[in-house]
Amino acid sequence: MDSLLGFYRFPQVSYGSSLPSISDNIQFPSILGTLTSDLKACRAVTQLVIHLQWSWVIILAHDDDFGQQASSLANQELSPAGVCIESTIYVSSHESLRKIEEIFQKIQKCTARAVLVFLNIVNFQIILYGLLGIHTSGQVWVSKDTMLMALALTIPDVSQVLHGTFGLLFHSSRAIGFPEFLANLRPSQTPEDMFIKKFWEFTFDCVWSHQSSTVSEGVQQLCSGNESLKNKLYPFQEVSKMDAAYICVYSIAHALQDMIEGEHQHGKGTDSQDFHPWQLLHALRKVHFKTPDGSEIMFDVNGDLVTKFDIFQGQKTPQGVFHLVHVGMIDSQVFSENKILIHLKEDLQVSCLYAQLTIFLVPTSVCSKSCLPGFSQVPRLGAPQCCFDCSPCPEGQFADQKDMKTCLLCPKEQYSSDSRDHCLPRTEIFLAFEEPLGFMLALVALFLCSLAVLVLGVFLKHRDTPVVRANNRTLSYLLLVSLSLCALCALLFLGRPSVTTCLLRQTTFAVVFTVAVSSVLAKTLTVVMAFRATKPGGRIRGCLNPRVSTAVVLIASFIQVVLCGVWLATSPPFPDRDVVSEPQHIVIQCQEGSGTVFFCVLGYLGFLAGGTFAVAFLARGLPDVFNETKFLTFSMLLFCSVWTTFLPLYHSARGKSTVAVEIFSILASTAGLLGGIFIPKCYIILLKPERNTLVWLRKVH
Repeated sequence: MDSLLGFYRFPQVSYGSSLPSISDNIQFPSILGTLTSDLKACRAVTQLVIHLQWSWVIILAHDDDFGQQASSLANQELSPAGVCIESTIYVSSHESLRKIEEIFQKIQKCTARAVLVFLNIVNFQIILYGLLGIHTSGQVWVSKDTMLMALALTIPDVSQVLHGTFGLLFHSSRAIGFPEFLANLRPSQTPEDMFIKKFWEFTFDCVWSHQSSTVSEGVQQLCSGNESLKNKLYPFQEVSKMDAAYICVYSIAHALQDMIEGEHQHGKGTDSQDFHPWQLLHALRKVHFKTPDGSEIMFDVNGDLVTKFDIFQGQKTPQGVFHLVHVGMIDSQVFSENKILIHLKEDLQVSCLYAQLTIFLVPTSVCSKSCLPGFSQVPRLGAPQCCFDCSPCPEGQFADQKDMKTCLLCPKEQYSSDSRDHCLPRTEIFLAFEEPLGFMLALVALFLCSLAVLVLGVFLKHRDTPVVRANNRTLSYLLLVSLSLCALCALLFLGRPSVTTCLLRQTTFAVVFTVAVSSVLAKTLTVVMAFRATKPGGRIRGCLNPRVSTAVVLIASFIQVVLCGVWLATSPPFPDRDVVSEPQHIVIQCQEGSGTVFFCVLGYLGFLAGGTFAVAFLARGLPDVFNETKFLTFSMLLFCSVWTTFLPLYHSARGKSTVAVEIFSILASTAGLLGGIFIPKCYIILLKPERNTLVWLRKVH
């Protein structure tokens, strides 16, 4: 029909077809449909699946054009939404018994609980009969209509399979005044209606008088035409609703009315007889009106009625009676935005309770359980995207929502909570004087400084005794002063780092330790030269001059000062915030600036200490009344041991522990030099004064 009528743009309104093909404007340019196409109903089913947050489904489709199109549409709609299809099963109209059994086995093996059904009622009935005899995993069937669900009302025991099933039904509302119209309807009012007499005969089981001669007397009564349809159980109960025929008729009426009003607005008086068919088609496509109960009627760009769907769910009463319960609505008026609006009742349990039905909770249909906050999804190898494992977020990352693909990084100023579902602010830490470790290190530093000053006082008091005068007492004074400063420089490493303390920390440490080590080197060289100076006036005897020892200290210290000056001039140390070492804290520390110059400073100090130890070790066997070379060797052995141990500990420590390791190394090496060199001399000065005399020295020699 449309091949002819469509060519001349004669409008046609279909009130009974839901074929998807009539939505094709190119093939059928003049057809409008009052029933939603099957594919749009299928799309509504897929949107319902997405709304219910199912991500693991089965598709059961008829093996024809509609089944292929419906399953393809479901794939297109569900895949971008993260829904995976476990299996697509096609059922043909004439399946063999073996094929049907294979279909049952496939359904039974599937783990998905949601099954999308795109079958006709005959094929679905075959599937239901087969499922009654096997154990299923509690599937929930979702269909584009309620006809499949109605099988539970006619087939015994099918309700146990269809319990919880969802189905869609074209939303219709009451035609206000239509029952009253039927009650007052009389054939005499519309004699031109060729159908009303047949309707009257069928409804009242009578015949009209002009047909009475052909009917046996007493078998049927005559129709008077005054019979009333009021309270009559006529066989077309659904006509009291806004059905497709009602919409079809009223759409044409409103289109004609819009055309007439448009002509009047342009000053043209006309009636509907003067219009061309193509004008009515144009008006029909643009028609938009409301029914008496407020429902909107309009067509989309494809000529399909923009409609709503009622969502029904199959449930049982406590007595075991199967019912279809209205649980929500789908509004497809936003189809153009690739979305539909779904209204589900907030509390299905309450609505079911009022209907005296059993409480039914919508089941889940997922391949993997949702990942809770604090976990992220890890895809399973070789599995669909809906199948994943949940992995806890690592340190420093969080997931504050369910089913997050990846964990998010916490800001630098925050750290992840134990549950990894949010971030907490970090606290700033540094090695402070107030905490126990810092307090103890400060006490040790002050103790060593006081001890060095005390030894210096003892040496100054007994400066003319042989023990003090032996091996250049000026170097001894300089060494004691530098050791007291070494102990005090440890205090620069305590407290909150500032620009000033960062500049002074390593440079002060490097310079004062260089002075101390070079003083030990000068003392060691003095002992060695003293035993080799056998010729009076020789070059070696000239090296015994105190100025030579002072020059050694000054030159060695000057080189270190130059290196520190280059360091401060090019890339000096500065306060920094370490957010890596400790997850829950921000470590306030000094960044060393140029790592190259810093290691040059430490390398020079290490080279100087190694050379001093080597010279002292070689001279350890030289005869000496006070065992000076042995004590120098022992003290440098302690010094080198401490700083050799310091390197791996410093690089393995994190946070403020690195500062504690460096302070401990400073204090330990200071104590080693102070104790190894000066404690034996103080022992002689204070406890063995008889050995600290020239008389005793002569006796020994």
